[in-house]
Amino acid sequence: MKVNKSSKRSKIKLRIRKKIKGSPSRPRLSVFRSNKEIYAQLIDDLNGVTLLAASSRDEATAQTGNKSEVAKAVGKLLASKASAENISAVVFDRSGYLYHGRIKALAEGAREGGLQF
Repeated sequence: MKVNKSSKRSKIKLRIRKKIKGSPSRPRLSVFRSNKEIYAQLIDDLNGVTLLAASSRDEATAQTGNKSEVAKAVGKLLASKASAENISAVVFDRSGYLYHGRIKALAEGAREGGLQF
């Protein structure tokens, strides 16, 4: 039986989620990447609540440049929202994606914005 790309990613995602838990003091930064957009949110796993969210569909992230530049802008936007809520440290959840390209750009943007991983 052939294993397709999405089922392989979901196995990787579950393996990552076993090890990573978000708390109110150090939430989980979860990333979702589609072909056109990128979404990031800070999640408190103890209470099951999304604390903050940012995406490339927000008006604050100007859609200029390529997808990696937009992802970096989303990371900076999320970091600025987090600093307004007094959140400085997060746990990075790449959701089964490789730490490369847009995922890496979002993480670097969040680090430049002041978040500590």
